[in-house]
Amino acid sequence: MVEFCQGPAPEPRAPRLSTPPLATDTHFHILGPATQFPYVEDREYTPPDALPSHCRKLFHTLGIERAVLVQPSVYGDDNSCMLASAPLLGVPTRNIAVVRSDASENELRRLHEAGTRGVRFILAHIGGVPISQLEQISERVKGMGWHVQFLLRPAALIELEPRLARLASDFVIDHIGLIRASEGGVEQPAFQALLRLFRTGRCWVKFTGGYRISAEPPPYRDVIPLARALVQERPDRILWGSDWPHVMVKGKMPNTTDLLDLLSQWVPDEKIRQQILVENPEKLFGF
Repeated sequence: MVEFCQGPAPEPRAPRLSTPPLATDTHFHILGPATQFPYVEDREYTPPDALPSHCRKLFHTLGIERAVLVQPSVYGDDNSCMLASAPLLGVPTRNIAVVRSDASENELRRLHEAGTRGVRFILAHIGGVPISQLEQISERVKGMGWHVQFLLRPAALIELEPRLARLASDFVIDHIGLIRASEGGVEQPAFQALLRLFRTGRCWVKFTGGYRISAEPPPYRDVIPLARALVQERPDRILWGSDWPHVMVKGKMPNTTDLLDLLSQWVPDEKIRQQILVENPEKLFGF
């Protein structure tokens, strides 16, 4: 059954947190117009339009000066909407595409020239590229300076840990692995697997979607121990993203500004916040 999902909170406010120059949102989606970029039939949700014009306003309000556009599950491996939208965002942009292992060299070069720097495996929703193609894709994109990005659930993280540890390329875990803070905190097996991968130096973690892994209302205090454990381990491998427009949220929609302000609690050190918002994205995405 395809669900209709609500749109984002319409009016972001100015953040309390002071964003540094070149602050980067490393995870958001553009959706629609659906009349121009139709969604795949085999999908879990139908979102309202979330357009570049909406994003430009959001970035201006938050003080975001660079951005990484991520291919959502509802477009399958058709990256057309993402590629068409990136030049309209008003800030320097990189892309994370969905690409199959049989993509031609010409196609990969075309994507690279358009700003693509990674390939996304969407394992938490239906569709997407089969995980059987993981090693082949990782080997192909390593030489281009790309990485592999994962939207997966905790059980899949545990199962895939040995394969991820052997990947040829760097890899990124979305939404802190969707690891529920209330299900054992930092001691739970999935988070311990994430820490082991983090220590390899080739694993990056996105501080995104805190509302997806918390059992509490904002400011999601149960997530703080997970976030701080990651900061203590490898602050040079953490990225921040808004996850706008927050698709498939049940209940009250989070305010995107509040998600940026969470960094003041998750990362109390201003120098490390600078690293997460500016320096780490520069290194991984080649800004």
